[in-house]
Order: sequence, then C-alpha cells, then structure tokens
Amino acid sequence: MPTFQTSQVVLIPDDAKERARAFAVKVTDTVNYRDSNQTAIKKIRDDHFVSKLGEEAVRILFEGRNCRVEGPDYGVYEAKRKSWAADIKINGLEVAVKTQRRSAANRYGLSWTFQDSPERRDPILDMPDAWVCLVVFEDLKPETECLIYPLRKIKQLIFEAPRLTKLVGKKQAVYLERLITNGIFEK
Repeated sequence: MPTFQTSQVVLIPDDAKERARAFAVKVTDTVNYRDSNQTAIKKIRDDHFVSKLGEEAVRILFEGRNCRVEGPDYGVYEAKRKSWAADIKINGLEVAVKTQRRSAANRYGLSWTFQDSPERRDPILDMPDAWVCLVVFEDLKPETECLIYPLRKIKQLIFEAPRLTKLVGKKQAVYLERLITNGIFEK
C-alpha cells in the first residue's frame, strides 16, 4: 500500500463536510456517553462531526494514492447494532481513525483518546497489530483542512492518562509530543 513517512495535509471538500455534518446531527440522539461524563448534546454532535471529517480526510488521501478505500460508514444504527468496527478499510486493511481539533489541542496538548472505562472499552486497545491513523482537524484555519499522520499499529503508540482530569479512568490518551520524543513520528 502506498504510504508516507511525514504528515500530509488534505483539504476537505464541501460535500464531504456536509455528509459529516448531516451524520453528526442524525447520530447524536442514538448514543449515550454518560459513562464518559459527556452529556452535552452540542459536544457529542461536534465530536461525531470531527470524527467523520478525519475519516473523510484519510479516504481522500489514500484514494489519491490509488488505493481502494471502503468508508466512511454513514449508517446510523440503533444502540444494539452499533459496533467497534474499523472506520476505514484501505486495500482491505482495517484502519481506525482518531481525530482531534487543533483548537482543543492548543488547550490540552495534541492528543487522541481511546475509550477505556469499566462500562465501555475500545476493543482496539487489545489488538496490538491493529492499524490507527491519527488526524488533526485544523479548525483554526480558514479552509477545512486536516493533517494526517502516518499509519501506526496500536503497539507502536504510547498510552497514558489524559491530562483532563475528568477523563482519567474513562479514556487513555496518546500525545503527539511523546510520539515525537520516542521517534514514532517525525517533528
């Protein structure tokens, strides 16, 4: 699969933004994140919007490299049908996509979180050879732009407690600065 060693910038077209926005509106009423202390509807909707933008960015990047990409999935499922399936498939390879807003990164450090509470645990945390693509939504720029980091396996990432106290015991975080310091990503 054509891959890359340094972060890549992708512009998100308006139609992809609208798909992500429409999905976020539809899915918000079907989720329950009380176990993560998240009950703010606006925040939940925004999290889903940002997640889909990241998935769209990964799709655009790899399709531009002549890869066969399946996803993002825009299906809205009832609670019992929701899954932890991969966000994207690239040439058949399952890839999880994690996205954070640049504005949030400026407050808390550039990081990506994985659910890890007694009530819900992201199964990918128990899959050391699973692939992950980390994305930054550059929401402080005038264009809708994402910065995509090279694919890595879960076992290559360094997990630690989130800096945001209310997320401790509910999520695990991966901080970009730690990945750069340990040579997992280039600066």
